[in-house]
Amino acid sequence: MTLPPTNNILGAVGHTPVIQLNHVVPPECASIYIKLEFLNPTGSYKDRMAKAIIEEAERHGDLKPGMTIVEATGGSTGSSLAFICAAKKYPFTVISSNAFAVEKLRTMEALGATLDIVPSSEGITPDLFPTMMQRAKSLVAQGEGAYYFADQFNNKDAAVGYEGIGRELLEQFPGGIDAFCGAVGGAGMVMGVSKVLKDKWPGTHVAVLEPATSPVITEGRPGRHGVEGIGIGFVPPHLDRGLYDEACAVEEDEARDMCRRLAREEGLLVGTSTGLNVVAAIALAKRLGPGKTVVTVAVDTGLKYMNGNLFTE
Repeated sequence: MTLPPTNNILGAVGHTPVIQLNHVVPPECASIYIKLEFLNPTGSYKDRMAKAIIEEAERHGDLKPGMTIVEATGGSTGSSLAFICAAKKYPFTVISSNAFAVEKLRTMEALGATLDIVPSSEGITPDLFPTMMQRAKSLVAQGEGAYYFADQFNNKDAAVGYEGIGRELLEQFPGGIDAFCGAVGGAGMVMGVSKVLKDKWPGTHVAVLEPATSPVITEGRPGRHGVEGIGIGFVPPHLDRGLYDEACAVEEDEARDMCRRLAREEGLLVGTSTGLNVVAAIALAKRLGPGKTVVTVAVDTGLKYMNGNLFTE
C-alpha cells in the first residue's frame, strides 16, 4: 500500500511491511514471517511507544508545553523519545549508561537530548535498570510540575502504541496467525500485540522471550547479559499472565549467530533481540509444522550496533 504524504515526521511512525523468512528456516516447519519494525523513523518499534506515551500524556493534561520529559532507558526508547520530543519541541533528559551501544547514546544527543550516564563496567547487570530508574525518579521529584516521567516500565500508555502492530497484523494476515513471539523488556510490545491478536483469534499461541542468562520470568532469577532493550532484571509490570501462553529463555550466543545469518542469508540487518526472536520463532515453527504461520518482529536495525562485535565474530 502506498501511503499519502504526511504533514510532519510523526506521520511516518508505523505501517511497516511483513516479509517471509526463506533461508534460515529449516524444512518441514511452519512459515515464519517478520514485521520490519526497523523501518520506523529511528530504526526501532519504540517509536510507536514513545509517540503514544507523549500524545496520551498531552491528551490527559499531564504533559504541558515547557515541561521536560525524563526517562531511564538503554537507548532505543531514548532515541524514540528524543525524536518525538524534537518534533514536538519538548526538552528531554535521559538517564542511561555506558553499558549500551554508543550509537544509541549519540543518536539521543543528536536529537537534542541531555544525557545523564550511570557508569557500568560490568555491562547490563541486574541492578542497572533499577539504579537508572531511581535516578530518574529523584530528578523528577526535585522539580514538581517541571518534569514528566515517561516511565516506560509502568506507564500503561506504552501498550497503546504497540497495539498498532497488532492491528496491522490483522490486516496483513486475514487468514489468521497461529503463533506470535517477542522478547520482553518492558513487555509493552508483546502484551499490546497479544491483546489485539487474541481478541480476534483466541487460539493464537503467544510466547514471551528472555535471555537464558537472566531467566527472571522462566526461573525467577536475574543475571548479566548483553542483549540491549530486554532482560531488565525484574518481572516487568506490563507483563500480563493472561496474555501469553509460554515463556522461553533463549541463549544469547544463538541469537547473535542468528543476527549474522539473517544478514548474510536473508539480507536483514538487525539487532540481537531480533536474533533472539527468530531463534524462538524457528523453535515454534518446528513444533507447529507445515501449513501453520508464525510471526515475530524485527525490533531494530543492526546499524545501531556497528561499533560493537555483533557482526565481526
